[in-house]
Amino acid sequence: MANYETVSAKISPELKEKINKYNIPVSETIRQALEEEVRKKEVEDLVRRAKELKPLFDKFTTEEVVKMIREDRER
Repeated sequence: MANYETVSAKISPELKEKINKYNIPVSETIRQALEEEVRKKEVEDLVRRAKELKPLFDKFTTEEVVKMIREDRER
């Protein structure tokens, strides 16, 4: 069985009533929402890092990159 951590959140009584009324699966819903938020943050981080590296990549021409890839494949 996988290891899991427990997280908690305080919600209003009104929200709790609606969750119960509509039979919303709380754990699954929270897990999905958190996974989606993490994916968004990972993409934001990758975009930020790519922007930081852009000046480095701008130093290479397309031909140089193709040549490096070919040389690497031959090794």
